[in-house]
Amino acid sequence: MKNKLSVIIGSTRPGRAGVPVAKWVYSEAVSHGAFDVELLDLAEFGLPLLDEPKHPRLQQYEHEHTKRWSKAIGAADAFLFVTPEYDYFTSAALVNALQFLSIEWRYKAAGVVSYGGISGGLRASQELRQLIGNLNMMAIPQTVPVPFFTKFISDEKIFAPEPPVKEGLTLALDELTKWSGALKSLRTE
Repeated sequence: MKNKLSVIIGSTRPGRAGVPVAKWVYSEAVSHGAFDVELLDLAEFGLPLLDEPKHPRLQQYEHEHTKRWSKAIGAADAFLFVTPEYDYFTSAALVNALQFLSIEWRYKAAGVVSYGGISGGLRASQELRQLIGNLNMMAIPQTVPVPFFTKFISDEKIFAPEPPVKEGLTLALDELTKWSGALKSLRTE
């Protein structure tokens, strides 16, 4: 049985570029073949700013949006976060979504696909990797930066990057496969 990979669209802004980028990541992950892949859009979960009264480690959720988010994240074995770079940082919506939960993230592998200007979102990626590690996930070092991402989105909103980006994503998927398998015994304890 394959491990489950969730590709998470890390922006909720109207007109965001994360959707075409994440759809490409999702398609590549399906083609890679190592995972059962699911695409999760933070905008569809409608998570307000940390509105649960009890700490997430207790998993005593009162709100339906949190219960849906917990179920989606709990079912995954690995994650690929697709994040923009806003002011040298990842999106506030993604930070909020990560902090909404605790136990559901543990002992799972996670990678980052970042997009931005000349840096390709690398600053956001580095900050996000630190938060991922703090949530007890294994943040793989193989990030996938996409510089000048708008050059690769067609008028039809199809993302088609240059070969090095595709090669980087394949490497990240290979590493996620190894780590999600290696961490499986910790998730079943």
